[in-house]
Amino acid sequence: MPETVADLLARHAADPARVFAVLADGTEVTYAQQLARSRLVAAGLARKGIRPGDRVHVQLGNCRQFIDVWFATALGGAVLVPTNPQASDDELAHVLWDSGAAISIRSAAEVDALVGTGGEADTPDAVDHQPGRLAAILYTSGTTSRAKGVRVTDANYVAVGRAVADHLAVTAADRWLIVLPLFHANAQYYCVMSALVQGASVALAERFSASGWGRQAHQLRATLGSLFAAPVRMILAHSGSADDRANRVRLVLFAQNLHPDEARRFEERFGTKLLQLYGMTETVLPPTMNPLDESRRWESIGRPLPGVQVDLLDAGGQPVRTGDVGEMVVSGLPGETVADGYWNNPAATAEVFTDRGLRTGDLARRDDAGFLYFVDRAKDMIKRGGENVSAGEVERVAGEHPAVAECAAVGVPDPIRDEAIRLVVVVRPGHEVTEEEIVGWCRDRLSPFKVPSFVSFVDALPRTSVGKVHKAELRTHPVDAAG
Repeated sequence: MPETVADLLARHAADPARVFAVLADGTEVTYAQQLARSRLVAAGLARKGIRPGDRVHVQLGNCRQFIDVWFATALGGAVLVPTNPQASDDELAHVLWDSGAAISIRSAAEVDALVGTGGEADTPDAVDHQPGRLAAILYTSGTTSRAKGVRVTDANYVAVGRAVADHLAVTAADRWLIVLPLFHANAQYYCVMSALVQGASVALAERFSASGWGRQAHQLRATLGSLFAAPVRMILAHSGSADDRANRVRLVLFAQNLHPDEARRFEERFGTKLLQLYGMTETVLPPTMNPLDESRRWESIGRPLPGVQVDLLDAGGQPVRTGDVGEMVVSGLPGETVADGYWNNPAATAEVFTDRGLRTGDLARRDDAGFLYFVDRAKDMIKRGGENVSAGEVERVAGEHPAVAECAAVGVPDPIRDEAIRLVVVVRPGHEVTEEEIVGWCRDRLSPFKVPSFVSFVDALPRTSVGKVHKAELRTHPVDAAG
């Protein structure tokens, strides 16, 4: 019988000694303790009028209280709506309005208070937990200026947990070191859920530390890790320590390409394996992962997982030849193996979740051995330190400055954070504005990782023959006005 997140939690809680989480200070939390605490939070939410299907917004960093709320929504049938703790007021307002959240939780103290108001008699045992229910809405940047809410079901969560656990041979003895943010799909999908399906544990770091990653892995006795390419480079930029090879980490997932020399240095330094994969919030399951054996390729996003079909299609929707570049289209069943579309956005759902499969908007090529290689993004996204930044969102905010006639945001190579954000601005006639003023304007209205790294000023933006801004030209021939 198909299981839900609540089912998995309850099953492992039957073993009173089984550890679910180790907190940053070394405190161990068993599955039974986690279940009891999340039941109290669910009861506290119910006392505040939260019913099955209601959206529960949470904006917390990596702490036990985030997981308390996540599992409380699973137990009570509510819908988790997490956001970045660094989200601007404008970004937060959009999510709260779009999701129709019934409650917003923005501090650990609020969760602790819910624990205090809940009671065992109020716990929602009567909720009918169905795998197909909407479990979460994960907001992700897209090609538009506003984030879209990805609909994730209980079946999605369980499916990705099993897929990752199977591929990585996760057992109950494994422990994930979680340094990526819990509001992000990566930590939820690949780490927490693969642990939950196997009864394994997670080590919850409050934040990523480039200088302390090896120490965290050693002290928290982690066996698995998940990073992006940018954090790997940040770790390598710091000198090593005795803890680096004293750890038990057997495998570290990463997304976004590393230079083979960088990957080799990391593996040698920590005595572990690096495994590149590819995934999106919308795909839920990572469509491709590298094999565990020595045939893995650091520069490849891997091969499709068993049962997953990844087609590479040209602009006309036809399959491309081996070695040629095409858009990755992932076949899957919405609400099970891929997300259940976008919340409150049927037009975007129809555009991405098509009859041919899920259109990723990302371009790749395939070699004769079936390995896939990421080439570029068909959609206008900037990758910065593991986060997706919508160029349109940056342009919308910067364009609201009274001195800006028009602007274009592009990603340019950054040796540490994958890409930096260059904003190219055309100033309104009769106005004057400095780079510092534009950056400050954006900093007041955007999350820190979305703020332009530098601003250049031009008389006119380069355009294609049909009048579109020629962003490729801005990337390959950046202007020099602001470095």
